[in-house]
Amino acid sequence: MKRTIVAGTVSLLALASSACADITIAHVYGKTGPFEAYAKQSHDGLMLGLEYATGGTMEVNGEKIVVIEKDTQLKPENGKALLEEAYGDDEVDLAIGPVSSGVALAMLPVAEEYEKVLIVHPAVADSITGENWNRYIFRTGRNSSQDAVAQAIAMAGDGVKIATLAQDYAFGRDGIAAFREALEGTGAELIHEEYAPTDTTDFTAPAERVFNALKDLDGEKKVFILWAGGGNPLGKLKAMDPSRFGVELATGGNILAALKGYKDFPGMEGAIYYYYELPDNEVNDWLVKTHDERFGTPPDFFTAGGMTTGIAVVEALKKTGGDTDTEALIAAMEGMEWMSPKGKMMFRAEDHQALQSMYHFKIRVDDAVEWAIPELVRELGIDDLPIPVRNQ
Repeated sequence: MKRTIVAGTVSLLALASSACADITIAHVYGKTGPFEAYAKQSHDGLMLGLEYATGGTMEVNGEKIVVIEKDTQLKPENGKALLEEAYGDDEVDLAIGPVSSGVALAMLPVAEEYEKVLIVHPAVADSITGENWNRYIFRTGRNSSQDAVAQAIAMAGDGVKIATLAQDYAFGRDGIAAFREALEGTGAELIHEEYAPTDTTDFTAPAERVFNALKDLDGEKKVFILWAGGGNPLGKLKAMDPSRFGVELATGGNILAALKGYKDFPGMEGAIYYYYELPDNEVNDWLVKTHDERFGTPPDFFTAGGMTTGIAVVEALKKTGGDTDTEALIAAMEGMEWMSPKGKMMFRAEDHQALQSMYHFKIRVDDAVEWAIPELVRELGIDDLPIPVRNQ
């Protein structure tokens, strides 16, 4: 029986190995478009994860692994069609991706229709493993609730007044909904929510609404910015001098390129999914060393997540003895624990969301480092993060 797992254009590894391949992995992701940097990191990490987990052989039980890449261009209709192509024409058994939450939501029903596993990374929206979830969906990436609960721990306090600015689509709205819920019982109060289109570059009007909601209030006042991709809302709101209203800006962690902009915010606290100096384990040591040798840079935010996904796939295949039958994979992955660059992770049986650590950081600026350093305040482990089950 041919065995296949999905990813878009065929990689060099796939071309070299396709003649004798038994296991094919397809990566359906936004290779081009505004999230291109996220996509490259995710794919590089995926390949490193497969390499690490197979001890460099790229085989499981003597069967070669091949990766096919399909570029969604961040368009939901493309994601849906490409996943159909992968499951149907390419006869794949397992798919990985995508980058965008909007694209992911279009892809979820395809997995259910074809009764094939889709491992989601790095799309974040809660609804992916929440109201739109089906039993064929697993997610190795973090969800909005994990971001939100960790961010609430970093930002909240008795009497703190918070306004939010987020992108007006699934990622932003799910993220703020989870953040609002996470603030309950912390003593902090969510005063105002502001949403802007994903392609916004002029933040004057939304910023003024946010500042007006906070300016006449007493006590500690903060704006939480939840944004992915370009636009630089953090920098542009700072340019409007929120300090004249006694307002502080806060946001979560990001890729190294974006962390360069954080150098204007020494002492800012938040929560981050991954920064290469924060985890302390053998998997991360290998990733940092290997990535530097091959690419000349530290591994980034989504590189770690891609590696996590590659390791999870191999560990599941080892548990099934190399069998890619859908029901065998589901049985293997439900409740499965594995070691990632972030330490232990686990697929929760109820919704197949990967439970994992997050990191409370405080920004430190070092003139010798080109980006701001998210210095560890506290690792927030699985038991520290009460992540709701939202698919019921």
